[in-house]
Amino acid sequence: MNALDTFLFGIYPYICGAVFLVGSLIRFDRDQYTWKSDSSQLLRTGQLRVGSYLFHIGVLFLFFGHFFGMLTPHALYEHFISAGNKQLMAMVSGGIAGTMAFIGIAVLLHRRLSDPRIRLNSRTSDIVLLWLLLVQLGLGLATIPMSAQHLDGTMMMALAGWAQHVMTFQGGAVELLSHVNWVFKLHMVLGMSVFLIFPFTRLVHVWSGFASATYALRPYQVVRSRKLNLPADHLTPDRHVGH
Repeated sequence: MNALDTFLFGIYPYICGAVFLVGSLIRFDRDQYTWKSDSSQLLRTGQLRVGSYLFHIGVLFLFFGHFFGMLTPHALYEHFISAGNKQLMAMVSGGIAGTMAFIGIAVLLHRRLSDPRIRLNSRTSDIVLLWLLLVQLGLGLATIPMSAQHLDGTMMMALAGWAQHVMTFQGGAVELLSHVNWVFKLHMVLGMSVFLIFPFTRLVHVWSGFASATYALRPYQVVRSRKLNLPADHLTPDRHVGH
């Protein structure tokens, strides 16, 4: 272990997490008009539909797969599935979802760079973000052959142990990565960097996507169409009926 590992995997995660949470809160409070996805659908639809579907389906699966796969304690599932089988399942399902997301982000990047109108209406942060996500997804796919070299689940347990130690503020997290290949480490650093730049890009609209789930719990709205031209009291019961 060295000072760089200590910073990247012992300190940097908390820097990224703090900027992610505090930065998102400040942007929502101060710049709500910029809290949007800045869709370029009006400029060209074709590639956007294909690329967006592939990317969002793939990346949502990857997000929840990483979230529950890395943060679920081994004791909760060891009676149902072994660490090796869990790693194999993650490799297959993650490989499929990662390939979908990689193709989708490549299509979106090509569309943004090749169309003059879309390029003109793109911010530098948009293009940097797409390249970052493309490299991140590529690194994730590159870890699959390496994981296949040790199917006993030891690598997955080391990575999950690191994530759980960081999330619960336990010491010794960095030491768990002492034998992890540099490709895994680069994948982890870029992943944390996505959270670091999150509040400064269009990624903030992800918060709104998750918040939209609350619509299922809101009360029903009564909507009356003006086309019916009904009087305002047409729903009031007639007291004279039956007299």
